[in-house]
Amino acid sequence: MSELTLTVMRLGFLAVLWLFVIVAVQVIRSDLFGTRVTQRPMRRRATAAQAAGSAAAVSPPAAQQAPPQQSRGQRGRASRNAPSKLVITEGSLTGTTMNLTDQQITIGRAHDSAIVLDDDYASSRHARIYPAPDGSWVVEDLGSTNGTYLDRTRLTGPTPVPLGAPIRIGKTVIELRR
Repeated sequence: MSELTLTVMRLGFLAVLWLFVIVAVQVIRSDLFGTRVTQRPMRRRATAAQAAGSAAAVSPPAAQQAPPQQSRGQRGRASRNAPSKLVITEGSLTGTTMNLTDQQITIGRAHDSAIVLDDDYASSRHARIYPAPDGSWVVEDLGSTNGTYLDRTRLTGPTPVPLGAPIRIGKTVIELRR
């Protein structure tokens, strides 16, 4: 073997060794400091019909489709006692408050969720909270692995949420308040 070949092999081995050290330091750094969660402003999503501007728009799949809405006048007396905000009381987003509108709220680790959780026990599309026709709010688990709990009871279907009842998703606890 020539001296040039041996030198090139030594330099290549040294480059691979440094690459390994750099990757190992990055892994240790991410384990120590975790991932950075950025707050993003809440945006209202336009429905498919509004975006297309016609009645011939394609509706979303049944699992993601919001239930039919009624106007405030049709809700009657129940809307006076209805919750007006969602508050996160435990977890990485503690203290976050969100005003409730007639839109559904999706919760999970996916970046397009209304509430993005940085929680190993939450699924990408974990749960949703949506208004019922009578003015109350309903929570529904979207087939998550670890489940959604309402007042220590695991949800098996859409369930009405009383005021102040804790909704637990992994380490995060959410309440609906007036």
